[in-house]
Amino acid sequence: MSESRGERSGPFRAGDRVQLTGPKGRMHTITLEPGKLFHSHKGPIAHDDLIGLPDGSVVANQVGIEYLALRPLLSDFVMSMPRGAAIVYPKDAAQILAQADIFPGATVVEAGVGSGALSLWLLRGIGPSGRLLSFERREEFAEVARGNVATFHGYDPENWSITLGDLAVALPEVAAAASVDRVVLDMLAPWECIDVVSDALKPGGVLLCYIATATQLSRVAEAIRATGEYTEPQSTETMVRGWHVQGLAVRPDHRMIAHTGFLLTARRLAPDTVLPELKRRPSKTEFSDEDVEAWTPGALGERAVSAKALRKRVRAADAAAERSRAADGAHGDLTPELPEAPAADTDPAGEAL
Repeated sequence: MSESRGERSGPFRAGDRVQLTGPKGRMHTITLEPGKLFHSHKGPIAHDDLIGLPDGSVVANQVGIEYLALRPLLSDFVMSMPRGAAIVYPKDAAQILAQADIFPGATVVEAGVGSGALSLWLLRGIGPSGRLLSFERREEFAEVARGNVATFHGYDPENWSITLGDLAVALPEVAAAASVDRVVLDMLAPWECIDVVSDALKPGGVLLCYIATATQLSRVAEAIRATGEYTEPQSTETMVRGWHVQGLAVRPDHRMIAHTGFLLTARRLAPDTVLPELKRRPSKTEFSDEDVEAWTPGALGERAVSAKALRKRVRAADAAAERSRAADGAHGDLTPELPEAPAADTDPAGEAL
């Protein structure tokens, strides 16, 4: 398989994204273009001084201040790319790949696509032989995601598609019954899509929901239990705490990445399977469907992005994608040869980030 932009190694060349780390640890990401300068308040760096250097080099700007130059990791890229919607953070993306058991060759459904951060991780997990079927209701978010994925890879992956529309309506038109290995839902009301997801999943397949609030977590867990078609839902959250290690001064960092969301997983049962009844302590409080509905009102608070800001992010993602595609074209076709997907049966790039 040919090398993609996201997997490139060797000397820096025009079109590469390079992460510059200054003396105080501040990072800037640039796209190398011959003849251009990267400007900061500490002085400019010529792109030509970086082109041809090996990855992991140190370069001085025009006033002698040194910067470490590295190709950004995928975790670096997703944290600095243009955003239409909030992204799934790397700590959660790593757990999604593990808990959903994303494997090479898998057929995965993702909804919604947001800014494309999770799409990039899923594409890496399924490899060129897998299929990623993404669904997004908002066209602007889909455009930002397409631009970000093309920027990272240098081409548009042939095994990835984005379908505009409501998952509950569009999924049966895209995926045949029992044809999907994994489903990852990152949406406001995942309980509304459980029925169509159940039809699409293979027996033994994994459903994973990324959920922001405890009220959403409760409602989707009860909706999954009510179907009788899944194993008992399991929920977790992931917190990452760094440590300061310098000589004998070893202590936790003062800041940590705490709650960003809950992950809830369940596995699809075979048709007509009835789970053995779990032995539980009696609940001290009874509840009804009306109680759950009252606890999770429709106004769950979706953060809106202004139309002006969203248009700007779409333009930034498109521009970065075009530069990345053009650079790959100038250096030869780097698009990997992908197996033909089986048919179903029935976004700031630019100078500093």
